Formats: sequence, C-alpha cells, structure tokens
Amino acid sequence: MKANFAPEEELLFLALGGSGEIGMNVNLYGCRGRWLMVDLGMSFSGGEYPGVDLVFADLEFIEERAAQLDGIVLTHAHEDHIGAVPYFAADLGVPLFATPFTADLVARKLAEAGLTDEVALIVIEEDHGTLQIGPFTITYLPLAHSIAEGNALLIETPFGRVFHSGDWKLDEDPIIGTPTTEEELRAIGDEGVLALVCDSTNVFNPAPSGSEGAVHRGLLEEVRKHSNKRVLVTTFASNVARMQTLGDVARETGRQVCIAGRSLERILEVAQDNGYLADFPEPVDFDTAMRLPRGEVLILATGGQGEPRAALARIAEDSHPLALTAGDVVLFSSRQIPGNELAIGLVQNRLAARGIEMVTDRQSEIHVSGHPGRPELEAIYDWLRPQVLVPVHGEMRHMQEQARLGLARGIPSAVVQRNGEIVRLAPGAPGKIAEVRNGRLVLDGDIIVPADGDAVTMRRRLSRDGLVIVVLGKGGTAHVEAIGLPLDEDLPAFLEETRFDIAGAFSKLKGAARSDRAEIVEAARLAARRAAQRWSGKRPQVRVIIPEV
Repeated sequence: MKANFAPEEELLFLALGGSGEIGMNVNLYGCRGRWLMVDLGMSFSGGEYPGVDLVFADLEFIEERAAQLDGIVLTHAHEDHIGAVPYFAADLGVPLFATPFTADLVARKLAEAGLTDEVALIVIEEDHGTLQIGPFTITYLPLAHSIAEGNALLIETPFGRVFHSGDWKLDEDPIIGTPTTEEELRAIGDEGVLALVCDSTNVFNPAPSGSEGAVHRGLLEEVRKHSNKRVLVTTFASNVARMQTLGDVARETGRQVCIAGRSLERILEVAQDNGYLADFPEPVDFDTAMRLPRGEVLILATGGQGEPRAALARIAEDSHPLALTAGDVVLFSSRQIPGNELAIGLVQNRLAARGIEMVTDRQSEIHVSGHPGRPELEAIYDWLRPQVLVPVHGEMRHMQEQARLGLARGIPSAVVQRNGEIVRLAPGAPGKIAEVRNGRLVLDGDIIVPADGDAVTMRRRLSRDGLVIVVLGKGGTAHVEAIGLPLDEDLPAFLEETRFDIAGAFSKLKGAARSDRAEIVEAARLAARRAAQRWSGKRPQVRVIIPEV
C-alpha cells in the first residue's frame, strides 16, 4: 500500500461503517490501485443527536479517491445497506449494481431525490449474475434474509476470493426466493476461499434463527385462536416473505386484508412489480375493514418499533381511521430493536390500557430473525473453510465473539477490525496495516453536517442544561430570560438575583475593562452562569447581547 493508501499488488478491506455498530454498512475492497464499495447504508439517530433522524458514515476517505472507485455493489434493500444512496451516490460518480427488487427500491429513492439521470443504476438480471468491476469479478449468491433478494457476494481477485456474506441466515422454508444450497456453498469452499467477511449480529444466539415456514404455522395458530376478534399484525415493512405469510394466513382463516402504512403499501407494489406476492389478497380500504365483522379482517400495520407517526401508534391513540377496542388482538411479528424499548413500551401500554390483547415473539413463534445464530455460523465456516474470518455488521462485542467462534471452529486466522482500519487480506499474513479518518455525518434539516459539529453539539448541551439570555443595558443593567431551567415558581427570584449579580460583576470592572466589549460580555456571562448553577445545579449555555446604539 502506498503512502496515500492506494492499494498496490494486494487485497485490502476497509469498513467506513458497520464495524463496531449495527447499521450504516459501507465496506471497501482495494486491489491494484482500484476500489470497490459494497453497500451504502445509513442508520437512525435514536435520540443520540437531538433534532436529527438520519446518520451516515463519513465518506471523506473514498470521496477523495473517487477517481479510483469503480462501482458500488448493493447486497440487499434494507436501509442500513442502501439508505445513504440518494445522499452520496451522485457525488461518488460511479454506477450502482443491484438485483431487480433492490434496484427498484433504489430507483424510487433516486427519483424522489431528482437524481434519476445523475446516477447509473445497473440491474443484475440473469440468475443474479456475475459481473466484472475493475479487478474484481463479482458473483451474486442468494441467501435467505428478512427481505426479498438478500445476497452474499463472491468477490474474486488476483489475490484470492472473498465471500462477503451480507445479511443472511439459513432457512429450509424461506417462503420467498431460492437460497444458494449447502452443496453449492461447499463447492465454493472446495475451490478455495481466502476470506469470509461475515454478519455478526446474532452470534450470541445459541439456536438457529428459525424458518419463515415456522412463522407461518405460528401466525396461523394465533389468528385462529381469535376467531371473533379484530386482529392486527405489525411487522417490518421490508419483509416480503412475512407479507406473503400474512396473505396466506388471511386466506386460510377467511379474513380480508387491510394495509395501514405507506411503507407496507410501497413494498407490496415493488414486490408485485418484481414477480413476488402475485397471489396476495386484494387489500380492502379502511372503511370496508371497519364495516366487516370483527373476525373477518386482518390488519397489517407499520409501527412495531414504536414509531410515533406510524399506523400502530395512531391506532393505539385512537386517532386513526382503523380502530381497535377491548378484546381485539395485536400480534408483534417483529423483534424489538435495541434502543426502541421505551417507544415500543409506550405504544403497548396504551393498547393495554384499552383492553387490547398483545402477543409478541417471546410468547409465540410469530417472528424469526434474518441473521444467523451460532449453529448457522458454524455451518458456513465448515462449508466455506476460509483462511481468514473478518467479522462485520455488529458491535465490538459481537465481532470479538464471532472471531472467537471462528477460531474455535478451525478457521486459521481472524481479524477484528473497526471502522477506519485498513486490513490487508493478501499477500502474506492478514492483519491491520493502517487507520484512516472515519466518523459520522448527520442529516440536520436539509444539510449534511458532522455529527460532532458545533450545531449538534450545542443542541445537545441546550437539551441537557438549558439556555440563559442576557441583554445588557447601560451601567450593567440587564434583562434576563431563562429557557429550560428547572426553577418553575423560583424563576422570578432567580431572574432578579441574576440581574443583581450581573450589575455587581460590571461594577467590579476597572479602568479600560469597563468599556471593553469582550470584558463586559464575559463578566456578564460568568455571573449569569454562576447564578444558574447556584439556583438549579445546571450549567446552561449563556448568550450575552449588547444592543447596537
């Protein structure tokens, strides 16, 4: 590798996102002066950045080397793998490659952003195909996941073959799609695999993730239990197999389907445009659903993660055209994403207060994960027999544990890297050789800014400690306003004492300091902040204004 991090006669791996965290997947492979990007995802703030919803990997490293980037290959259509495409793909200026379902969703994102003519989107049609991108020969290998057309990538280079797993699981009854078989994966292993770059999400799960076919049986049993009740099922909108399952369950239980949520409607449309869900029941509208006998409707709704504007939250608040009443049932056919516990609990408590029954995946087999548990990881190690394991798609604890599991299972080497660390996979012993700048960006309003920038940092401080505004008059007099301090009835007394303290601070200024604007502002700022800390224990931001005469 050259001093400017240009790959030479070697194979490099670099994660800019998704290593040390779950979400925001952006991976780079480098070989003979060229780079290949796999996935371009985003994450959601979860309140970590006040006023911000979307979080991105900082792509500065590859943006500075865009002339050496040959393409972006997308493994599947989850937001943590494609969500950043409309924000960065045009600037990177290289083609996107995706299978039809993923490409359709990406095309819609590009159209919404007005970028259809600015980004080349190449659809991999024939058997998910093989393509040549610079020095990389890439074969799409379908694997089961919780979305249509989940794919691993077999990346062939002059220095060895990489099996990039994407998000995956083993499923003998996947409902949607035909995953690559054990025999096909063993054949790939027989031909030699240098490195397995592998999903770590469920490494602590001692059991297999389970089959979508089993979920069909579980959901059918649950819906049949409630034959005279209105049943609502909430699930991840992107899970086309689950939608197929729910359509089948509705038909088998004599219920009409009603869909509540734009993302579910969009996925249904995209799936049907790409040959999936061809026999899905024709959904009824809200008015029809409410007129049907209670035991003859099955509602599919968004909002299983507690999203406040989603259909389920609005139904729980009784502010949606669809209504549930005491005795009705909500099935949570989804897992609880870490960080969403409070939001989900709020929705569930509102439902419970109205006498609505709830069933989760802890009570019944109505959901399975789309990521591999330990037995599945061990199986793919045995089939592929890689020389080196590179865990990705997980927090550090997940990746470290997968490295331990792989080594114990006989993989000769494992490299636990994090975002920004360049790994040389070949030639020679695999290992980390350099670290480059990496970080996070956020979409703040309509502007992409550093996650640790002044705006977000200040907003976090304001949310924690509040704000005091001081408008100075002549001779140290001041008008004071306080926002966000926990004073309530003590506020007038605090404001009066703060004005007194500011006047006292001004009176202590001597000589030239009494006419020095900076000295006056700092004296007033410190006086106001000390008063606020004395009264409330908070250390608020203080803004001092001297009106222009």
